[in-house]
Amino acid sequence: MIEIYGIKNCDTVRKARRWLDEAKVDYRFHDFREDGLETDVVATWLDTLGHDVLVNKRSTTWKQLDDREREQAVGDGAAALLTEHPTLIKRPVLIVNDQLHVGFSAPRYADIFA
Repeated sequence: MIEIYGIKNCDTVRKARRWLDEAKVDYRFHDFREDGLETDVVATWLDTLGHDVLVNKRSTTWKQLDDREREQAVGDGAAALLTEHPTLIKRPVLIVNDQLHVGFSAPRYADIFA
């Protein structure tokens, strides 16, 4: 099953979901806010992708963090912090055949689903 994680009111997530719908790709949407997020899932994403790919340092939430929390976001406590503040995660997170993809671009999605 293809899964897409994000926040339903995020413009990029909406674009990705619209692309999937138009391409008639069957997927399950997981909303960080409504469905929650498990720390071990985020830890796996961090292990696979790394902090630079997963942590959204341009988000409003990032700008509101204090220095200690910012250090945590790129250190050992990152999974717990991202679970507590899921808007720190770059969106969407797409899982296809156990491969993780972050962000959206139509050409990249076309390659993934070719």
